[in-house]
Amino acid sequence: MNGFAGLVLLACALAGAGSPAALAAYPLKAVHLVVGFPPGSQPDIVARLVAQDLAKALAKPVVVENMAGAAGNIAAEHVARAAPDGYTIGLLSQTHIVVNPNLYRLAYDPVKDFAPVTQVAVSPNLLVVSPAVPARTLADLVALAKAQPGALTFASSGTGSGTHMAAELFKSTTGIDIRHIPYKGVVAAVPDVLGNRVTLMFSPIPVVLPLVREGKLRALAVTSPRRSSAVPDVPTVAEAGYPGFEATNWYGLVAPAGTPAAIIVTLHGEAVKALARPGLRGKLNDLGLDVIANSPEQFAAAIQSEIPKWRKLIHDSGMKPD
Repeated sequence: MNGFAGLVLLACALAGAGSPAALAAYPLKAVHLVVGFPPGSQPDIVARLVAQDLAKALAKPVVVENMAGAAGNIAAEHVARAAPDGYTIGLLSQTHIVVNPNLYRLAYDPVKDFAPVTQVAVSPNLLVVSPAVPARTLADLVALAKAQPGALTFASSGTGSGTHMAAELFKSTTGIDIRHIPYKGVVAAVPDVLGNRVTLMFSPIPVVLPLVREGKLRALAVTSPRRSSAVPDVPTVAEAGYPGFEATNWYGLVAPAGTPAAIIVTLHGEAVKALARPGLRGKLNDLGLDVIANSPEQFAAAIQSEIPKWRKLIHDSGMKPD
């Protein structure tokens, strides 16, 4: 039995037994929520929205701490090495937990060093091109790339980022040869896609949606299993001819491994209740995110299933860290 499963079973046992004393004692002071992205970024906004509702539920402040840098590894390691007492938790992305461990030599283990609380929400990527690109559909784009091997380029928010992984999976799935142009964040890449200096980009929907609506960018596909309510007329990559394709960005709450199961039960319960409320759910939907709010066990299973998926892609692509 792995650490995640053992924690979940113990948490369930505690919840079933009631454990009123343990649950009532936490928290006694402010909880620190670490996020590995800068202020104003999508995950930072998600963290602050979640923190507001958690603070109300826990009756204690939930303080967001931004620890950007090193592809988010600084934040993830900080959470992994924090005291397992429930007062330091993290809002981490799939990049921190299932991609970076396959790309970098890290001082934390994504399976052994975190206690999952819940996956908060997931965001699909939107594949966009400039209107100057002679491709009106995904099939057109693939045909264009195959006709000019190595000539087309794609922007990303950095090596190993969710936008990069989506493009690499697209390359692998379609068998096309397009060149990677990394940027320091997805927003920095947008001007070059607008100007057709870079052919295409997979982007979080909110970053490019206004430009798509204004006709300044053309959306060809979304990377989720289902169409996005934000762009209902845009087909999924799977619908466009590549069944099973999925490359989304998710964010999840984790605590350090060894955090008492009763505390995980409390954090999970309050987070799920908050995510079910129309106010928070609506704000996340406005950011192009779909709420997940699953159990610690389901979160653990998602982590363990995704690690080998991205490991294979990284190995096959020859990807190296910047």
